[in-house]
Amino acid sequence: MPVEGTTLDGDAVPEDGHTPSEPAKLKRTSLQDLVDEPAKVMRIGTMIRQLLEEVKAAPLDDAARGRLVEIHERSIKELEDGLAPELVAELERISLPFPDNATPSDAELRIAQAQLVGWLEGLFHGIQTAIAAQHAAREQAMAQMQLRQLPPGTVIAPGVVIGEHGEPQRAKAPQPGADTAQPGRKEDSDHGPGQYL
Repeated sequence: MPVEGTTLDGDAVPEDGHTPSEPAKLKRTSLQDLVDEPAKVMRIGTMIRQLLEEVKAAPLDDAARGRLVEIHERSIKELEDGLAPELVAELERISLPFPDNATPSDAELRIAQAQLVGWLEGLFHGIQTAIAAQHAAREQAMAQMQLRQLPPGTVIAPGVVIGEHGEPQRAKAPQPGADTAQPGRKEDSDHGPGQYL
């Protein structure tokens, strides 16, 4: 008797009967996971930024422009080795190849280098933002763990106490007409408010 339903294991066969040749990759959630070799990417980014400054500083002859084209293309290939496939695909989509039959002008080289530098700086900012967010989340988790170690009823700020589950909550306001005397303590009516030694 055939059973209908969805299999729970990862070896499910698609409806067309063909099995996939490689397992489906999980979508990467962290930007840090997208950069396999961050130190290499940073070094290449710094080199490309320096090359852009050199191109801006002085006009280049044909030999220098040809060499810069080679360096630019080699840098992109090296970057691809340090990046995840998602970022490699993005880099390939945005970087346009130089024409094969002619040496690009200084302006074309500046544009290509500036585009690559801008893309890398966006990548670096994204990584820094992800690291800062992880750091903030870690600090918040540590603060919550410290609060959970305090006994319930501990006052942590005016009007804020630790609840039964270790979470801060507003202190309950005293009810009008409620007896404010602590249980088990006899109030002395002869003494008014004041300082006591």
